Amino acid sequence: MRVTLFGASGLLGQDLVQELSGEQLTALSVEDADLRDHARVRDVVRDSRPEWILLLAAYTDVDGCESNRDLAFAVNCEGSVNVAEAAREAGSRLMFVSTDYVFDGSKTSPYQTSDARKPTSVYGESKARAEERLLEILPEVCIARTSWLFGHGGKCFPATILKLASTRPEISVVNDQRGSPTFTRDLASALVQLCRASARGIVHVTNSGNCTWYEFATEIVRASGMPTTVKPVTTAEFPRPARRPAYSVLSPDSLHAYSVHMPEWQDALRRYLGSAPAAVSAVP
Repeated sequence: MRVTLFGASGLLGQDLVQELSGEQLTALSVEDADLRDHARVRDVVRDSRPEWILLLAAYTDVDGCESNRDLAFAVNCEGSVNVAEAAREAGSRLMFVSTDYVFDGSKTSPYQTSDARKPTSVYGESKARAEERLLEILPEVCIARTSWLFGHGGKCFPATILKLASTRPEISVVNDQRGSPTFTRDLASALVQLCRASARGIVHVTNSGNCTWYEFATEIVRASGMPTTVKPVTTAEFPRPARRPAYSVLSPDSLHAYSVHMPEWQDALRRYLGSAPAAVSAVP
């Protein structure tokens, strides 16, 4: 399988490079190809002649997007359109990695792929608009929505909690936002399986189960054997520039339709901790 990967240097990108090591892979970081450069994107796709393009690259600083709306849309929306147009010209399939932030979080049951997009942040809006544009340009596009990513090789929630827990007797974590933590290693495997299954349309791809950030942090600390106390607090006590969905659990029905199943997030966390650098991991 010939694959061109945009966003190879990120958390998910690094794991996808490993997952696709046996394939004909063209792996591109933002330094190799800026999504905003239409000519460069077109040239890369034309030269690599991929069967599949995996589009991971994005401006993912959720709070930063609030004060940099033009940049968020230039990268996340118009940049994605550039890739989709290049894919159409080359006759390549496209998989676009999207986010639970396309929803407003007002539901109390898992979001289905058919639920209306109602983003409440600039980041979510830029990704939601990209989804709409890509479906217009490439009706056979596969949009893989995911959430709460964690993995090795960059910033993520478990790494932050481990660092804080190593220096503080108590940490405070919000307990009124619920979602599904997703290990990039598991996500990479699932995305490749979807490519092999010629998936199209919107698919929700997360580890199984759900929790609040507080529950996630509590499990991280417990599994790491640290004595730190985790204190539950409300979102209102920790205001951020961008509004987060209070509930963004994604239904796995669309994923299961392709006979792809993801492990429970607790299992994923144990494997993450077990493979973390010794400096940040203290798993018994």
